[in-house]
This record gives sequence, C-alpha cells and structure tokens, in this order.
Amino acid sequence: MRLCNLEPGDPCLKHLFLIVLLVATGFAQAAGNPPAPTHSTEKQKVLWQKLESAIHDVDQHLDGVMGVAIEDLSTGEQFFLHEDEGFAQASSIKIAVLASLYLQAEQGKLKLTDLYTVAASDLVADSDIMGGLTPGVTRVTLRDLATMMVAVSDNSATNVLIDRVGMENVNVMLDSLRLAHTRLRRKMMDLAAAKQGRENVSTPREMMILLEAIYRGKLLNRESTADFFKVLSTNKDSWIPRDLPADVKIANKPGSLEGVRNDSGIVFVESRPYVICVMTSFLENERDGEEAISKVSLATWKMFDRLGRASEYGRVVSPGNGSR
Repeated sequence: MRLCNLEPGDPCLKHLFLIVLLVATGFAQAAGNPPAPTHSTEKQKVLWQKLESAIHDVDQHLDGVMGVAIEDLSTGEQFFLHEDEGFAQASSIKIAVLASLYLQAEQGKLKLTDLYTVAASDLVADSDIMGGLTPGVTRVTLRDLATMMVAVSDNSATNVLIDRVGMENVNVMLDSLRLAHTRLRRKMMDLAAAKQGRENVSTPREMMILLEAIYRGKLLNRESTADFFKVLSTNKDSWIPRDLPADVKIANKPGSLEGVRNDSGIVFVESRPYVICVMTSFLENERDGEEAISKVSLATWKMFDRLGRASEYGRVVSPGNGSR
C-alpha cells in the first residue's frame, strides 16, 4: 500500500481530504442535525405582506404620487413603491451635502472645526439661525453650519457649505456610489435655477442606497459615520418621527416645496434598524403628503419594533415578565 508523503500536489493527499469530508458528513447526518428553521422566515414574510398592504392603502388614498423605499439593515430585505421615479428633493438633498462635507474632512480638504465669518451676502430666505447672526462679526465652525443645515434646515448655512465643498464634488461623490439619478443642481432658494429646470433630485431607491452605504461604512470611516448620524439625528420638525415614540433615535432630513413633501432617514430600532425614504409630489394638498409619510412611517416602525423585540417564534418577553 502506498503511503501519502503529504507533499503539495500528491494526489493521495487529495483522496485523504475527500475521505475525511465524507466521514464528517456522515457523522452529521447520523446525529440527525435538523435543517435550519423556516417558520420564522415565513411569519416575517406575512408581516412584510401586511406592511405592503398598509402602504398601498395609504398610496391609494393620497391625491398625488408617492414613492417608497425601505430596507431592513439586519437582513437586507427591501420594499419598493415607484422606487426609481425621480422626485424633487427640496431640503432632503442636504443629506448628500452633509455626506460630502464629512468625506472631504476625512480627505484632509477641510476641517469640521474650520471657522467661517458670517457675511450679509450669505443670507437667503428660511434661515432661522443665520439670519439672526451678526454679519462680519460672528464666526462659526463648518460643523456648526452643518448642524444649522440639518436641525432647522437653515438655507443660508446650506449655501455656505455648498460653496465650501463644491457642488460638483457632491455629484462626484454620488457618482462614486453609482447614484446617477441623485443630483445637486442648485443652491437653496435659487428660484431662477428652479424655473430653468435645475432641480435637486433623487429617487427613493437611490436615497436609500446613499443612507445604507453611509451606515455600513462604505463612504466614511467609523468615527465620521458616527458623527454624521449624530448631526443627522438632531431634533427637527419632520414627518418620519411625528407619530413614533419620542425615545426612538431617528437620523433623517425632510424636504418641502409647493406640491412636494419628502422625508428620508434611518430609524434605529433596537436590534432592527432600517432605512425609510418616502417621497411625494403632485400633491393637491401638502398636508395630505405629510400625513401619508407619517402613516407609512408608523406602519413600518410597528413592524420593525415587533421584529426587534420578539424571538424567532414571535414571542416578546418584556422586562420583569416571567414565562408562562
């Protein structure tokens, strides 16, 4: 009988490996290893189907057009409705500006602590903070401007940041993520550009991809990602959080124009975070669009909250409760 010399390329070594693999497989089968359970997956599919039905019901009752993209960040499962339709983003495009700011800070092109002196020429409408500062005197950091841009949607602060990071650089960043339909084309309150058709646009799917990429560290390092979401989580008047519990962390940015209401963000449900992007346009009544976003958000949170708190069998054990 020939013995294996255990030298690379010896066919005997390959035969020995196959024997070991077969033996191991036989032991596993003899032990009666059960297949992976499928019942939890099937039950979760039922919940997703009910969520889909609820969203379609909201859509049917909305006098306008609605697009939705939702992603379970734990499993990658997704829901879409008119996900590839282009929607005017209004202030929701500020998510892309914020991402470009943090990316350029990582690249050493700027520092978040760089100081900027407020100028009278900066001021445009809807600038609740910048409008109250003293031109030529008040100095703020770029991170301060970012906080103003997100927390109160200050348009003057946004325009200063667009000048600082460069409109084209924002679009180059979006191209690097293959987001060809998401574009920053004008500054805030530039009505002349808007009349020329230069609107800031995205799709539900692409805004979802942008947020998911940042969450997974595909764009920024861990430290920058954490601070990005800290800024994006500042309390604000918006529609994704409106009917959710106050203690739920939500990083989002709404946007509004005449006939348009949007909100995109990540809801950090414990053990089950998710991305949600809801965009509406051609609205007969803007308030109806706001309510539609909140209804979709609440239905989505209810599902993910249950998934996050329950076992694979759907059992929830709240603190202090015993098993019965």
